[in-house]
Amino acid sequence: MPVSILAIETSCDETAAAVVEDGRTIRSNVVASQAEMHARYGGIFPEAASRQHIRTIDAVVREAISQAGTSLDRIDALAVTRGPGLPGSLVVGINYAKGLSLSTGLPLIAVNHLEGHVFSPWVGSPEREPVFPVVALIVSGGHTELVLMDGPLRYTRLGGTLDDAAGEAFDKVARLLGLGFPGGPAIQKAAEAGDPAAFDFPRARLEGSHDFSFSGLKTAVLRAVEALRDRSGTLPVSDLAASFQEAVVDILVKKTLSAAETVAARSVFVVGGVSANRPLRERFMAHSSLPVFIPPFALCTDNAAMIGGAAYPHFRGRRFASLDFDARPNWPLN
Repeated sequence: MPVSILAIETSCDETAAAVVEDGRTIRSNVVASQAEMHARYGGIFPEAASRQHIRTIDAVVREAISQAGTSLDRIDALAVTRGPGLPGSLVVGINYAKGLSLSTGLPLIAVNHLEGHVFSPWVGSPEREPVFPVVALIVSGGHTELVLMDGPLRYTRLGGTLDDAAGEAFDKVARLLGLGFPGGPAIQKAAEAGDPAAFDFPRARLEGSHDFSFSGLKTAVLRAVEALRDRSGTLPVSDLAASFQEAVVDILVKKTLSAAETVAARSVFVVGGVSANRPLRERFMAHSSLPVFIPPFALCTDNAAMIGGAAYPHFRGRRFASLDFDARPNWPLN
């Protein structure tokens, strides 16, 4: 019989629930986005996010169960994101999952949010099977990390950002250019009409390491904007967006493929919200000699299906959580 896991994800500003079978088949995947609400603030407002989770979580979970055509008595386990993420948001999902576990007797699995992203290609493309070892680029709003996987649930951190994550850089540059929030989609749309070679923005190579740095790039865009405003008062927004995006894509692809070569990886994963960027996806597909696994667009941003996928090997290993665990807002992937 297939193993059905009801997964809950509230690490940031998306209230999500999903039913996933055997870690690969999505029976439902419901996401209540708060993007429109937070756009008014130009970024995530943590207290507003946690309050909105409280308002919507019960309806989202019920809808996920309904869409899956199942019921709680046919669910085998519960899974919830424990961290990393916003403390208040994480607590909402964790407490709801604990209550559900107490009332139903179902075992509860605490999942690392980054591990969820790593498993998103498996859930999104169940017909494809990666070959280990895998180098995974986790590139989302608050994270830019390179991880070596030599098997499910076995991770070694190769490197990460020393300052801003790529997603944070997208948000900050989009705000600088007056493009709104979230920054990734706004930059991509503006860049479509721009010249990626119009500005020669720097790439932090950080030779000899697998680390990233985006603070210098962000500062270079700021200085270019200030100089252009002083000279003409107008900004070539599309060219600035395209040139910035080109610099981010260039360094992400080159550093990832270099790391994969160094550790003799046999597959590459590109996951997280920024993996929805079309130029980034196209560049990886065009330049990698290894199979590249990128989740479908719906599974790039935060969702519960990826949490259900990551929970399955924990279920197989009987790695259940006691109900006295707390949120871990800075939980590393290890």
